[in-house]
Amino acid sequence: MKGYFKAIHEIIRTGHWITDSVSKELKEFDIYEPQYNVLRILKSANGNPISVNAILCEMVQRSSNVTRIVDKLVQKELAERTLSSEDRRKMDIVITEKGIELLKTLDKKVQDFHKPMVNNLTTLEIEKLEFLIKKLRGS
Repeated sequence: MKGYFKAIHEIIRTGHWITDSVSKELKEFDIYEPQYNVLRILKSANGNPISVNAILCEMVQRSSNVTRIVDKLVQKELAERTLSSEDRRKMDIVITEKGIELLKTLDKKVQDFHKPMVNNLTTLEIEKLEFLIKKLRGS
């Protein structure tokens, strides 16, 4: 069991290190990793409005602060919020053109951050790592 917990500790440390590092990379744009994550989710909706709950389900790190994150993106004109046509109690969120343009820059910045790490592993090691992580989750 000791080895198992040591491995889990390393997974958690690495996950936090990646998240913190991505936030540092995006800081110059006044964007932090959770906001970047939400922008990517909104873009993947291909212009279709999605709810806060749908965003929450897709987030890498589930956060009770999704509404606040969306508020910040709306404030920065990177997303828009409208009343849902299906349920007036809910809000629909879409990414704006400004958000799409910024996301192109942010994606490049994040890819550049990951390049050195990708070079640390062979394709086979990357596939094995993904396999083992999914196996650990039972998926």
